[in-house]
Amino acid sequence: MSESQVTIKLTSDEALVLSHWLEKLQMTDLSQVVDDPAVWAPIHRIAGTLDKTFPELFASDYDERLEAARQRLRTED
Repeated sequence: MSESQVTIKLTSDEALVLSHWLEKLQMTDLSQVVDDPAVWAPIHRIAGTLDKTFPELFASDYDERLEAARQRLRTED
């Protein structure tokens, strides 16, 4: 059975903040945070996709961009 694809759309701010969080998550022992190993593959796939398509992750002012994105997202609530 072939599986259909799912597309998720994020703003640049959402992508930046999510990518940072996923990177931190991947640096931990995933088995202590995520109790179902079936979830690991999608986590790695999403993180990898963000890394490949979002050049801001490697900008010299990354920390400033990340904090600004966090602030903008917090004010949207």
